[in-house]
Amino acid sequence: METTYDLIIVGSGPAGMTAAIYASRANIKTVILEAGAPGGKMLKTMEIENWPGVTHGISPQIAYEMHKHSTAFGAEFKMGEVAKVSIDVESGMKKVLLTSGETLTAPAVIIATGTKERPLPLPNAEKLTGRGISYCAICDGAFFRNKHVMVIGGGNSAVDEAIHLAKTSAKVTIVHRRDEFRADQISLNRAEAIENIEIMRSFVAEEILEENNKVAGVVLRNVKTDELVTLEDVEGVFVYVGVDPITEMVVELGVTNEWGYVLVDENMETKIPGLYAAGDVIEKKIRQVVTAVNDGAIAAERVKHQLT
Repeated sequence: METTYDLIIVGSGPAGMTAAIYASRANIKTVILEAGAPGGKMLKTMEIENWPGVTHGISPQIAYEMHKHSTAFGAEFKMGEVAKVSIDVESGMKKVLLTSGETLTAPAVIIATGTKERPLPLPNAEKLTGRGISYCAICDGAFFRNKHVMVIGGGNSAVDEAIHLAKTSAKVTIVHRRDEFRADQISLNRAEAIENIEIMRSFVAEEILEENNKVAGVVLRNVKTDELVTLEDVEGVFVYVGVDPITEMVVELGVTNEWGYVLVDENMETKIPGLYAAGDVIEKKIRQVVTAVNDGAIAAERVKHQLT
């Protein structure tokens, strides 16, 4: 089965949903494709403090409101995982193949797939994912109420989610391989002031201990001295060691850089006419909700210009 639209948006994070708002308000027949739940990274953090006009925003609630807004003017929301995006050389039409076998076509496509969490590089990490190892504190934090949990990472996500976990966990240990954190200083100061948060700088996870197929402790290594420290009471490990772009569906088109991020100009256009990208998936300096919605708006406006 093949369905034709004016615009196909792949991904329903802040960039994709904003693009849908702008495009559908311009009477562009638009579909948003999403493999999971709408909201992107907003579903994996509890609060947003840098969204203008909202001092303490509940992130999943903002995602929910964005989703309602994204379909308010006629854009269609469709569940489906994209396997491949291809270009018809003669017509310039874009074909979006779903893993279900369905094909969608449109003269314009916006890639807004965002990023995925980089897995912990330890032998049993995959095996223990969902059995003590998690990549989403807001999703799984409640399973570790009154227990000792560990957060691995030094960015905003790691520190902010450690603060969230500290509300219900007996103890939270933040492990960071460097002395300096990438997280905003205000968040770091807040974490340092919380009594049940401990910060271990210059340490990395060397081994995840397991018992009965569950996390049963963590062995840490000091990167400066090679000293090993074992924390045997850790039952949950939340991993924030970086992200990778979700661009497998367009890699063959030659529009990504060496790290997999999509290359675009100031108009969110790739080197292929009619193929755009927006949000965390593109090569840029700052990946935040505010920059993602900016990208989505620009991309949709360029699509409007292309189609008129």
